[in-house]
Amino acid sequence: MSEPVSVLVVDDSALMRNLVSRIIETTPGLRVADKAMNGIFALQKIPRCNPDIIVLDIEMPGMNGIEFLKERRKLGFDIPVIILSSVARKGAEITMEALSLGAADFITKPSGSVSSDIHTVAAELSRLLLVWGIQYQKKKGKTPLQYDFEAPERLFEPMPTLEARAVQAKAARPEPPKPLRQGGPIDLIAIGISTGGPNALREVFAKIDPDITQPFLVVQHMPPGFTEEFAKSLDRICPLDVKEAADGDLVKSGRILIAPGDRHIEVEKKPLGAIIRLSEAPPMNGHRPSADVLFASVAKHYQNRALGVIMTGMGRDGARELGSIYREGGYTLGQDEASSVVYGMPKVAFELGHVQKQVALAEMAKEISALAKAHRN
Repeated sequence: MSEPVSVLVVDDSALMRNLVSRIIETTPGLRVADKAMNGIFALQKIPRCNPDIIVLDIEMPGMNGIEFLKERRKLGFDIPVIILSSVARKGAEITMEALSLGAADFITKPSGSVSSDIHTVAAELSRLLLVWGIQYQKKKGKTPLQYDFEAPERLFEPMPTLEARAVQAKAARPEPPKPLRQGGPIDLIAIGISTGGPNALREVFAKIDPDITQPFLVVQHMPPGFTEEFAKSLDRICPLDVKEAADGDLVKSGRILIAPGDRHIEVEKKPLGAIIRLSEAPPMNGHRPSADVLFASVAKHYQNRALGVIMTGMGRDGARELGSIYREGGYTLGQDEASSVVYGMPKVAFELGHVQKQVALAEMAKEISALAKAHRN
């Protein structure tokens, strides 16, 4: 029998604890396991309430969020943590530190820590709690609820097995489109990723081959104000240079450019090389930046000389235009279901026939590196 995702709420504000608890209790598939006013009490309550996920404030007396994450790591707790703090909006560096310490994801409070405006982020918070909570339940061998991320009000049980879903996907997969030409040398690597992306990209770029010469362009769905610090955090662990993209940036060998929050990123070829173009065009698939916008631009300018990669994320952003890279003769990879936090974007791309090979997260850096080195100029 399946059970709802249980949530431990950790915040020093009684009002905020009650507001978050109300959101949880009114969301089908979620329940409040317990509440704590700081990290010390949270650590004491974890063995008693055995939560599937934790909502964590950063600024708290006694033991703050960062200190809690460090202690959690020492004690070996692997329960996913969602950062919910007013600090996150103005303290992107602290948020990135929290992710580096093992936090699963984050969401920003729209105003002060005692504001009832938290209701404006209720849907996003519920979604993240269900995504990561169900993932943890599966990891622990529990029977999770089936959650339709395209229609969050729908909950079914039991969850079909991974094998059953693989059979269904294979039966539904259309004949792949025929490429216009053979794949050529890889001159550019483009990645589209969303929910679960920050930690997935940390794993990929920490392991990437330092001898890769091709540039990378990355769309990670993330709020404005965070991508610069996110790029800096990746740069500290990656053997290649990583920075937030700026309009007019040169697309340089062996450099990784991260799309800024709330800006589309495209590439434009000039006589002396390729440059980055950022825009505030309307969102695509509900996102800005959009992986579809990036992939369409890459297909147009690089044709069969590009590698497109679509990874964990909800919805379908990037799935359609990854097909443009494929049809032009480029190479395409998709993250597999077993290693995806949300098998949404890569699933749609695979079922459309736009993914040449599905790859586990643990092998993604190795696969990208091998393709890049085998097909470089």
